[in-house]
Amino acid sequence: MGISAVMKPILTFLGAAVFAVFGTLSSAQSFVLDDVVKAHVIPGWRAADGQHIAALHLELGHGWKTYWRAPGDAGIPPRFNWSGSRNLARVEVEWPMPKQIPQGRYMTIGYDGPVTLPLRIAPKTAGQAISLTGEIELGVCREVCIPVKVSVAQDLPSGKGKRDPAIVAALASLPYSASEAGVSHVACRLSPTQDGVQLSAVITMPSQGAREVAVFEAGDPNIWVAPSTAQRKGGQLVAQTSMQHVSGKSFALKRSDVRITVLGQGRAVEIQGCPAG
Repeated sequence: MGISAVMKPILTFLGAAVFAVFGTLSSAQSFVLDDVVKAHVIPGWRAADGQHIAALHLELGHGWKTYWRAPGDAGIPPRFNWSGSRNLARVEVEWPMPKQIPQGRYMTIGYDGPVTLPLRIAPKTAGQAISLTGEIELGVCREVCIPVKVSVAQDLPSGKGKRDPAIVAALASLPYSASEAGVSHVACRLSPTQDGVQLSAVITMPSQGAREVAVFEAGDPNIWVAPSTAQRKGGQLVAQTSMQHVSGKSFALKRSDVRITVLGQGRAVEIQGCPAG
């Protein structure tokens, strides 16, 4: 199957999303952003290593859903722009365990209620206050799917601050690491295809419950990753996906950048790297 064929569902979905937002806006101005999603920054605290631990809190309107960092075949991945901030070196967004959400004939990955995304923030100048300003582009869905943009701004004090219970709870709901989940071995095989590569992974790990799903991320936003298949064979989960470069050209896949997240029944495991084996 060619790159144009595999990308067609995504382009169709994005086109429908753009049509939906403009259609709704022009329909008696019935679209009100605050009815769909509200966002604010929870200030958090300064950690002993100098990082600031804050969080982005998203409050979704009744029935609305939004997407995880790897949203599936028909989702819109969130985008963050922190360029308006002061005394900011970098921001790392942490992702609590998402859910599998049916969306028509597709299965997407995301959140169907309020979600708190912890932020690990490094200041340019240690010990000084940080002024965090961000623009976040999100896809949200109810009967229709629409792209929205929300803005946040928050001064983060240089003092120690208090450990906020909402952030602590969000950090506790992050996926388990491979070692925490008892992953003892990962073996990945790459096979060339007409348009890219097929990746097969055999993961030796305890079952995460019913309906295990493996979500692959290539580590390069220009590499498109197909929805995977996963099958439990005793103590092993066997998962397979295909990858193609959006340009249609050949590419090199860096195995250490590949991330596999296994979603189960109320549990998730994040595995970094896909070694040969």
